[in-house]
Amino acid sequence: MAPPSQSSAAESVATMAGQIMSTPVITVSPDDSVGEVAELLHTKGISGAPVVDSAGVLLGLVSEYDLLARSGSTARDVMTKSVISVTTDTLVNDVRHLLIDQRIRRLPVTDQGRLVGIVSRGDIVALLATEWVCQSCGEAVRGDRRPESCPRCHAPGERFVLQEQSPGF
Repeated sequence: MAPPSQSSAAESVATMAGQIMSTPVITVSPDDSVGEVAELLHTKGISGAPVVDSAGVLLGLVSEYDLLARSGSTARDVMTKSVISVTTDTLVNDVRHLLIDQRIRRLPVTDQGRLVGIVSRGDIVALLATEWVCQSCGEAVRGDRRPESCPRCHAPGERFVLQEQSPGF
């Protein structure tokens, strides 16, 4: 009996920001007080949040660093205004390079200026943990591409399926 065919989603690892971004995004308003922003970051266990207007347009980003290093009473006063962002079709490898080269922790994902998601270092690290499982013997192999053959039973690469990561990995 031939193995069941696998969907194309199970044959490749995410390659674009829109495939790995987190949604919905925890955001703050430009008029939120510094205290409200600090409380939100603390209770949600995050180190920064995009600042958006009522239409969802990205205005800036406020991080723990901004709260500590800048004076002001609102998110608008302390936020970083020149935010690097990406679009849903930005390649994951380009996202990785931006995170490294710019020494930032997160990148807002926008569509026509509106915030639609966020990609963090952790989202990229999760890709490094991608596992392919041999349907012949159960051997797991990590990598961003399907192995050519199984190192244990030598089954062809077509016998490998992408092991889904649990949410929040």
